[in-house]
Amino acid sequence: MVIPTGGIPWLTIVLILPLLGVAAVLLAHESLSRPVALVVSVLTLLVSLPLWFGFNNATAGMQFVEKHLWIDSPAIHYALGVDGISMPLVLLTTFLTPLCILVSWTSIQSRMKEFLISLLVMETATIGVFAALDFVLFYVFWETMLIPMYLLIGVWGGPNRVYAAIKFFLYTLAGSILLLVAILVLFFEGGRTFDILALTHASYAPSLQSLLFWAFFAAFAVKVPMFPFHTWLPDAHVEAPTAGSIILASVLLKMGTYGFLRFSLPMLPDASVAFTPVIMTLSVIAIIYGAYMALAQTDMKKLIAYSSVSHMGFVTLGIFALNAQGIEGAVLQMINHGITTGALFMCVGIIYERTHSRQIADNGGLANVMPKYATFFVIFALSSIGLPGMNSFVGEFFVLIGTFAWSKLTGTLAALGIILAAVYMLYLVQRMIYG
Repeated sequence: MVIPTGGIPWLTIVLILPLLGVAAVLLAHESLSRPVALVVSVLTLLVSLPLWFGFNNATAGMQFVEKHLWIDSPAIHYALGVDGISMPLVLLTTFLTPLCILVSWTSIQSRMKEFLISLLVMETATIGVFAALDFVLFYVFWETMLIPMYLLIGVWGGPNRVYAAIKFFLYTLAGSILLLVAILVLFFEGGRTFDILALTHASYAPSLQSLLFWAFFAAFAVKVPMFPFHTWLPDAHVEAPTAGSIILASVLLKMGTYGFLRFSLPMLPDASVAFTPVIMTLSVIAIIYGAYMALAQTDMKKLIAYSSVSHMGFVTLGIFALNAQGIEGAVLQMINHGITTGALFMCVGIIYERTHSRQIADNGGLANVMPKYATFFVIFALSSIGLPGMNSFVGEFFVLIGTFAWSKLTGTLAALGIILAAVYMLYLVQRMIYG
């Protein structure tokens, strides 16, 4: 048993607090359910801060590790830990959950307790995915995440919510089945263990690596989502409530790219190198296709949804550039995209709550009637473009450096996506804020 620094199991506390919040919401009076959920989510954020400030950036390995035997045979452990990839994603999750509760304070009126419980269960499942160091534990959290997200879309979504929820569920479930197959193959071929760190250091035959790579790819590409597995995302975003869109864009999509970084690259290095041209091609297509589709949208949410397809293409591009600059840029882009796109969906939700329309043409001239709102919207839009001085610039810049090192043609095509991003975001700003 490994005890975290200071003897306090910080990760377990962060993981358990939202579940305690579920119990508190169930027991609370209907009128107190919102404040109770908000207090629990803020407390979870505060408890995650010692992890962030106590994290040693000079160490490449796992930190705050906890490991307890869960099941004797086969040996399955309750094992948690974070490194430089997962730590910021855990903090991003704990930061966004209270914001999701706040933006839903007045917009969600029916089945409020169930809505808050779904958000809190989603928080625990997402943190678990990013912190799990045992494959069975990882898979449990990975699958658990499906249920609250399905409910958020299917119960509290728009007119076509059932179609969007089922489409999301089926796409993700199909990928998850192949993920389970890959985990079982790794168990039998990697020394009959589910320990992620041990399996990372095992060696596998090239033919087996290829099969495992594509099994992982099916699960993670759907989550990102990569082209051509992206078709569930616009429907899910349009129909989801504001809180659902924020969690979906800011956190859930990052689970796919996290999977590539945590499993595909370190466990299957030969296959990752061999299939890099395929992934890079799909990433460039996603960048340009997502940007062109965003240009054609009249719905604010759909425009931002397609921009996510384009921006996540930069993340996969950086990951499979297979160099330090590309991967560092990809991780930065994951976090910055989560902040910026979450903020944009929040802005759209604020307007929709007042006008009950997401059409760009119906929401023009906001600078005259909501000047403070307009200022924030412009800032978030410029951040989404990747303007120098904004948070998204550094990540995209590093991704492009890494991509140019791999292929100048690929880097040039990816840079075209940034130009297109400026076109569709400035079009959105011009029509909404000044139109």
